[in-house]
Amino acid sequence: MKKNILVFKHMPSQNPGIFRDFAEKQNVNFVEIDLHAGEKIPDLKNYDGLWVMGGSMNVWEEEEFPWLVAEKEAIRYAVDDLKMPFLGICLGHQLLAVAMGGKALNTGKYEVGLFEIEPTKEGINHPLLNNLKDSEKWVNAHLVEVVEAPKDSIILASSDVCKNHVMQVGDNAFSCQFHPEVCSHTLDGWMQIPGVPDFFEELSVNGLDELTNSITDNLVINNKASSVLFDNWCNLVFK
Repeated sequence: MKKNILVFKHMPSQNPGIFRDFAEKQNVNFVEIDLHAGEKIPDLKNYDGLWVMGGSMNVWEEEEFPWLVAEKEAIRYAVDDLKMPFLGICLGHQLLAVAMGGKALNTGKYEVGLFEIEPTKEGINHPLLNNLKDSEKWVNAHLVEVVEAPKDSIILASSDVCKNHVMQVGDNAFSCQFHPEVCSHTLDGWMQIPGVPDFFEELSVNGLDELTNSITDNLVINNKASSVLFDNWCNLVFK
């Protein structure tokens, strides 16, 4: 039977990306809604899993983005009460942490571009990271990081800059600070977001062109790793 995964988007370009290509193999159907566009959260009990994607807003900007309040409540309900299979990416990673009692802050550190992510001691033999290399370069674009993980959580991977890059909360909730969903059209979508080209130009190591070229050149490797990550997640939560 096909698994229906509800996806919380915060803007059109922040979507399941390459995972859409892998969905059929795992008998998964993504049902995407855009909270920033005003779409309402449906009854979570009608779905088999919940994904929360990235966005340019911050977890604490509830006055500017009031839907964040209901979204955090929905995440807590899904993870704590329903024990739903969950995956959060970038902003979704931070929202999971905050919704479950942790903390995310702008620490003044950032990662923009490709960065190596390595498993922690707890992550080395974790099934979520099976068949991934000890050190993978993943796409990053964040100023905010999870500085306090929720209770009953495990940090599975870190980078030199960001301690909490992959996290497990409870039995079925997982999240990552990096962007495994990036595919051929993702960068084009990101460049349409006001302020993002300047953000990339200012904070990337060698400028915007070098950043986009390096991500594009590494896309085949990243997408292969993302396929492994998706299989691992599905095998864990739909066993």
